[in-house]
Amino acid sequence: MRAAVLHAPGDMRIEEHDEPAAGPGTVVVKVAYNGLCGTDVTEYTKGPMMVPLTTRHPGSGHLGPTILGHEFVGEVVEAGPGAEYWRGRLVASGAGVSCGTCRRCVQGRTNLCERYYTLGLSTHGALADYVAVPASTLREIPEGCAGVDAALAQPLAVGLHAVDRSGVRPGDTVVLLGAGAIGSFILAGLAGHDGRVIAVDVDAGRLAAAERLGASETVLVTVDDPEDPVRHLVPTGADVVIESSGAPGAAQRSAHLVAMGGTVLLVGLVKAPQSLALADLVLREVTVRTTVAHVCDTDLPRALELLRDRPLADELVGRVVPLDRVVTDALEPLAAGAVPGKVLVSARG
Repeated sequence: MRAAVLHAPGDMRIEEHDEPAAGPGTVVVKVAYNGLCGTDVTEYTKGPMMVPLTTRHPGSGHLGPTILGHEFVGEVVEAGPGAEYWRGRLVASGAGVSCGTCRRCVQGRTNLCERYYTLGLSTHGALADYVAVPASTLREIPEGCAGVDAALAQPLAVGLHAVDRSGVRPGDTVVLLGAGAIGSFILAGLAGHDGRVIAVDVDAGRLAAAERLGASETVLVTVDDPEDPVRHLVPTGADVVIESSGAPGAAQRSAHLVAMGGTVLLVGLVKAPQSLALADLVLREVTVRTTVAHVCDTDLPRALELLRDRPLADELVGRVVPLDRVVTDALEPLAAGAVPGKVLVSARG
């Protein structure tokens, strides 16, 4: 089969690869679409950060060149013992594999499993014709939900989980810093919220999309604004500030914008250390939370139902490219910031 294999930063090759086989509790999915996210782009341009190219992953055991791709949908064409139910079904995968028995798994926080690993990041994924998948990560695509929409289920599940972690309550004013990849899915998760939702970004196109997704107000900013224009909109601070940009200094900006007794949710990943005025947070009794990934059992089904009832592909997908052109038409333009919206890779195209 064809597969997009990452060998080193800047070195992804479309290669012939052995087709996977289904073992106990696993299936083989014939891939229809795989979405690309910022993590994929970072691994291609600057990695390895999460992909175990040089150090064996403790959860998956994988080491070496890796097929990327962790946001995928397709049809189950082979099922191993214990997974026969899934044969022939159209499915979305949450991609995160948890053990089900450790302390956090028993608590229902499977995204914090002690042996957690992710298909397409910690081991081979779905930028290929076929992918082997533990059945525990699968959810059936509901009738009436198109495959191109269902391909957004995994990142939307991440957005829904983030909204839950934020603790947003009816009537709260929410400021979202960063309306890009994950920010757009957080906005989708906030659909129907009865308070103000203010989206902030440096890109006018992203803010236009944020309005379509339900932001009540948008603010275009520059990196070096001498005064924060958002603060003029929320002079006493926002109840919830969600930082999804991952930009340097954004955590402190969130702290500046949050109200006394409010909540800051940190979503974006910043590799370099950054300063944060903790005394101010303590004296104003601000709650600081973080979020990572999603809980497959609860967040992925909700995402699929939302996508069935409110298709988002027309609003969020910027282009669909064939697998053979994933580097030239997807990863490189994404790295250059030349593609607005989500990019899906079609294994059938």
